[in-house]
Amino acid sequence: MSRHRDRRGRGLRGPLAHPSVPAMATRAEAFDDLVADTAQRFREVLGRRWGSVEFAVEDIPPSGPAGWEEGVPLARLWPAQGPLPARIVVYRRPVESVAPGAERGDLVHDVMVEQVALLLGVDPDEVDPDR
Repeated sequence: MSRHRDRRGRGLRGPLAHPSVPAMATRAEAFDDLVADTAQRFREVLGRRWGSVEFAVEDIPPSGPAGWEEGVPLARLWPAQGPLPARIVVYRRPVESVAPGAERGDLVHDVMVEQVALLLGVDPDEVDPDR
């Protein structure tokens, strides 16, 4: 296969990452993985309810804070309604602005513990006693 280059020596080049090496994940993908890994920790706590709870990530909240919320929310819980499952949404940009680097994982865990506790109607210490 011949590679055609333009008159400046530019043009088609090889791949950016070797096929056997995964390309670097974006910040959004890394955050999605963090939330998914944290959600897996709640599988035992939720028990049979695990299948009826969705965990999601959105960049920013869709609107301003609700009347009972102070400041920008880091996450929200929507209870199950009819055939729709309960949904816990973590907002990436507000979390990233509050917790830099290594602290981000701890904040995501704490926020999700609070949301799962709201869903179950229990104290957050019952969801995660080591908190």
